[in-house]
Amino acid sequence: MASAYLSKTFGTGDSTKKFTISFWMKKSSNSQTSMLFGAGSDILYLNSDKLQFEVASGTLKTTRVFRDVSAFYHCVIAFDTTQATASDRMKFYVNGVQESVFDTSTYPSLNADASSLNTAVAHFIGKRPTASDMYFDGVLTHYHFCDGYAYQATDFGETDSTSGIWKPKTSPSVTYGTNGFFLKFENSSDMGEDSSGNNNDFTTSGTITQTEDTPSNN
Repeated sequence: MASAYLSKTFGTGDSTKKFTISFWMKKSSNSQTSMLFGAGSDILYLNSDKLQFEVASGTLKTTRVFRDVSAFYHCVIAFDTTQATASDRMKFYVNGVQESVFDTSTYPSLNADASSLNTAVAHFIGKRPTASDMYFDGVLTHYHFCDGYAYQATDFGETDSTSGIWKPKTSPSVTYGTNGFFLKFENSSDMGEDSSGNNNDFTTSGTITQTEDTPSNN
């Protein structure tokens, strides 16, 4: 996906205080600064192989690094500034486990709004919102955005009873809200097709190649 990306400009969403981002990624290289999702100054990206999320005067940056280019990682970010406890307002989950150790952990204030995410501005998957750089190099799949709902990793994934491997729920029981979307990347003629029922299709730029390499067929 390097030098290619997806974009979508939404209308007014249901909530700038509560949403969930969930996706599976497989990196092709390490030590890159690469964008996973963003709008304006609200960004989710890989920074020196660590996950970093910056939004509404809050920042989470993991201490743990993610350098296995042979495996898929399932990443979930739950944003909910209506929570009374500050550390509950932004949560990271990786492969079903909530991250608890961070290099940086600054939480937004109670009922703070995201400045750009889920507002009527351009949203990007795979590149920095404000410049043509920080392209993601690798594979992305099962990309969810839930507008107005803060979900856990177990809403999108589960442990296989036979192998013990964390795997995706192909049809999770979640509500997407007005601006929500579910990108499966399964339609080679329309890689930005939304499967949530909202018709929030993304526009593709550059060449995005479909692959049979998936979390279920790694």
